[in-house]
Amino acid sequence: MGEILLEVATDVPFGHGVPAQLGISGDALNVAAAAAAAGARTALLAVLPDDDLGQAVAARIAELGISTDLLKFRPGQQGVYLVHCDPDGQREFSYARSGSVGSTLRPDDVDPAVFAAAGAVIAGGIACAISATSRAAVYRAAEVSRRFVFDPNYRPRLTSMEDATAAVLDLAPRAFLVTPSFPGETSALLGTSSPAEAAAKLRALGTANVAVTCGAEGIQLESGIDSAWIEAIPAPAVVDQTGAGDAFVGTLTARLVLGDGLPEAARYGAAAASLVVGGKGGTGFIPSFEQTRAHALGADTRGADPLEAPEGELSSHA
Repeated sequence: MGEILLEVATDVPFGHGVPAQLGISGDALNVAAAAAAAGARTALLAVLPDDDLGQAVAARIAELGISTDLLKFRPGQQGVYLVHCDPDGQREFSYARSGSVGSTLRPDDVDPAVFAAAGAVIAGGIACAISATSRAAVYRAAEVSRRFVFDPNYRPRLTSMEDATAAVLDLAPRAFLVTPSFPGETSALLGTSSPAEAAAKLRALGTANVAVTCGAEGIQLESGIDSAWIEAIPAPAVVDQTGAGDAFVGTLTARLVLGDGLPEAARYGAAAASLVVGGKGGTGFIPSFEQTRAHALGADTRGADPLEAPEGELSSHA
């Protein structure tokens, strides 16, 4: 659940007459696309404009293998972000989303029967930040879902550190899985100085499973069974890093629901994330599960299946 955004991307700084590529992205869509590609039956709760643009966005959602049954259509403006490379090659984002139709998501959009029946429900800090009603919808989802997954996805330009921290602390006790990033989110929102410390704090708050992403280093996992460290998987090619974290969360959650153990699911998530950066835009390249699994296996240097967890490591909680 969350907000869908229109993506306008250029390879050069913004300017009149600069060619651009139109895409459809946003954390909720990126997560849902990854979950669908990983083999889960996936639907997306989001609000779209009731016009031709909204129908085009819905068509892209369906094209990615995501059910459109939960989409809502209302009068309003579609949220947009523009992304380009500056003269030094760094990506820069500019958003036009204040008051967007996507931010009108509200608690009564959450169908308790649907959310309770779902194998997992994923929401993020961005959905909490874009409006009070959207935040209330996330809280409602956490109350009625069987397994609630929360990705803090802290954006300082979008919300205050105090509000983002409050969301994590409020939702952690209800969460099946929380996926903060180190060091940015763990330091700012949890006041911790290491991945293990962050995972332990979330577990103490009541979170069943924690996956702390540590960029190019790897992922720290923590559950009631044990702790584990999953090495990052190098990307074959890096074109655009947009959506990599979302791909990890979507793939990890899908594989947990489908019965994989936490280390195995996290390894698949890491593989999917390292493949996604080879495409342009949040959904420019969504690897199939066959591609993700082959990449996870191919990255192993031990000569054995890295997805076969040693005795004593984490097992599935799905």
